[in-house]
Amino acid sequence: MPSTDEELVTRSMGGDLDSFNQLVLRWERPIYGLAYRVIGREEDARDVCQETFLRAFRALNGFKGQAKFSSWLYRIALNLCRDWIRRERRAPVAQAPEGVDIIELAGESTPSESIEDLVARREIGRAVARAMAVLPDEQRTAIVLKEYHGLTFQEIADLLDCPLSTVKTRLYQGLTVLRRQLARDGTADRAAGPRARQGYDDV
Repeated sequence: MPSTDEELVTRSMGGDLDSFNQLVLRWERPIYGLAYRVIGREEDARDVCQETFLRAFRALNGFKGQAKFSSWLYRIALNLCRDWIRRERRAPVAQAPEGVDIIELAGESTPSESIEDLVARREIGRAVARAMAVLPDEQRTAIVLKEYHGLTFQEIADLLDCPLSTVKTRLYQGLTVLRRQLARDGTADRAAGPRARQGYDDV
């Protein structure tokens, strides 16, 4: 049975580098996906991902376990993304790299899909990326955490240190704008994910 995050963290605090490497392997893809969706640049997202784990390693002894390890990592990554946006003084450019689908970055690919389905899904991914780029940072972050990473509203509220109602409002407003943008591209129905259709009560 694989070790839990908590077990790996405990062993890492004791100096077991292999346990920390296991945490990196487990969370590298989600953290990269988070960074890429927030700042929209592949190379910078990789830098943020690497810096996230470097900072986590340095601060590991300060991790008290009051939140999940993944939430702690997400907070570090989000802070680094905000630093990047402030430093660059520009809006994120959510543009899918050539041959890379942003949906696949979240590990949601379907291995048995046809070539036609794959092409259609990549077109949807690019349309979603363009639509996400016009959203305010707070709305885009809420959508990324909820729709792509599957966090509950309460987890997002704890992560962003804001009221639950604020998170729901940001998500609702962001999805409204996102669907409007996708409707203009004719991809709204195909791009609506299952979590986006469930409503706003799954806290």
